[in-house]
Amino acid sequence: MGQKQRLLLLDDIDALGRSGDVVEVKKGFARNFLLPQQKATFANKHTLRMQTRLKEERAKQAEVDLKDSQELAKKIEKSPVITLDVKVDPEGHLYGSVSASDIANRMKEEHGLEVDKKFVNLQKPIKELGSFNITLSLKEDVQSQITVNVKSEEYEKANPKKEIKEEPKKEEEETQEETE
Repeated sequence: MGQKQRLLLLDDIDALGRSGDVVEVKKGFARNFLLPQQKATFANKHTLRMQTRLKEERAKQAEVDLKDSQELAKKIEKSPVITLDVKVDPEGHLYGSVSASDIANRMKEEHGLEVDKKFVNLQKPIKELGSFNITLSLKEDVQSQITVNVKSEEYEKANPKKEIKEEPKKEEEETQEETE
């Protein structure tokens, strides 16, 4: 039950490890994802010789990623607000929702910033009008904040402004669960 496979990672894998790490994963994950996509190889005495070289390459890449992430964070701080115009019904409910990819695409359109959707920390898609503070987790643990204004011109003409909403933070959610 639950046999593990020992592998040497050739690429960084989110929530698993970095290039050069030796990890143990379930055989199905190794057989169906890591090995066919050449993101890992079997960890044996021959391939473990690659480990030192992979770690050195990863350290160099980490420096580059850190520098790039810090530069992107500075650019985001210069223009920390994006606006999404959405369609709503007469009660103000969105048709659909605003997802991480919508935010990433809008950042590129509005400010020319290349942000991958996986960097946008949305607990759940936004399904109402208002302003939301969103955290971006860039590479090498660099954090940045943006404000996303979700609005509808048609709805705003017919109704007064809505109050600002805050995207709940992970710590707040955990304390809410503990008190229940």
